[in-house]
Amino acid sequence: MSKTDYYELLEVSRTCNDGELKSAYRKLAMKWHPDKNPGNAEAEVRFKEISEAYDCLKDPQKRAAYDRFGHAAFENGGGGGGPGFGADFASTFSDIFDDLFGMAGGRRGGGGQRGGRERGADLRYNMEITLEEAFSGKNATVRLPTSIVCETCSGSGAKPGTQPTTCRTCGGAGRVRQAQGFFTLERTCPSCQGRGQVIEDPCPSCAGAGRTTKERTLEVAIPAGVEDGTRIRLANEGEAGMRGGPPGDLYIFLSLAPHEFFQRDGADLFCRAPISMVTAALGGTFEVPTIEGDTHKVKVPEGTQSGKRFRLGGRGMPVLRSRTRGDMYVQVVVETPQNLTRRQRELLTEFERECSGETHPESSGFFAKVKDFFAGDAD
Repeated sequence: MSKTDYYELLEVSRTCNDGELKSAYRKLAMKWHPDKNPGNAEAEVRFKEISEAYDCLKDPQKRAAYDRFGHAAFENGGGGGGPGFGADFASTFSDIFDDLFGMAGGRRGGGGQRGGRERGADLRYNMEITLEEAFSGKNATVRLPTSIVCETCSGSGAKPGTQPTTCRTCGGAGRVRQAQGFFTLERTCPSCQGRGQVIEDPCPSCAGAGRTTKERTLEVAIPAGVEDGTRIRLANEGEAGMRGGPPGDLYIFLSLAPHEFFQRDGADLFCRAPISMVTAALGGTFEVPTIEGDTHKVKVPEGTQSGKRFRLGGRGMPVLRSRTRGDMYVQVVVETPQNLTRRQRELLTEFERECSGETHPESSGFFAKVKDFFAGDAD
């Protein structure tokens, strides 16, 4: 069954530009998206087809190949393509794109280089620290198993006294050429996997890899002011490279443990402090702990309401790589007394009788509005 032309699927001309192509795809994708057509099998098929078409045509190299050879450029079996296109044409063409794009970042097959050297993988280490440690900074010790350069062969992968030899298949180029009709295509050498060298007598300690596994201990300096999710990069402390290749990097990802008293928002700290009803009404003071480990006295003015927030300037977290600090905010919560004695109840009852709108302006105003509201309905 032949496939529909990609341009027809996207309802664009073969001379359309990138903007027209993207606009057409977005319009059709919104129309046929499965979320907008639940249970519609036809919509799901159409969405996959237009996505496949756009994925091909948005890429300049793939589009050029499609314009010349049609679907045969990417399908096994040729599909009626030109002469010389066998069943492995798609995989061969895939090698071309690997060269064009995979090599652009200095990579081949996961970081390989001619000569057998391959860059080591980057490593990730998750570390949890306390808020106090994030405030003051710390020197942490990290222990992790990782690959290091083989001491026996010094990373070459070859048995001591021997050396890797030039690959006979590619002559050390790491690539081989193959004629396909009127094309001459180049692909990774299957004998040396693109390294250009082969190890005929591998090192007995590392089996030719040029590295072995060992637990390492590293010291990590965590600066003051780090936040949850901060990433620290230790260059060249990752996995050792293959056959003497450069090492990767180690990334330390920091997470902050929950604190029993403080919540953090950027460089600011927030906490809640309960105060008695009497302190809120008459005014007074109370002490709160700070992130430095000492206490700070907070003055409560007369008539303080529950939820009132007090700002302690410069008592928050340090700003990373700066001499400035955030603020600390203390929100008071007026505590309602419980388990009252008989005498205490009598006093509160007497106090309630003496209260007026002036002592409770907010509640008096609220209930006055409620009264007016229902009075209006009655009219």
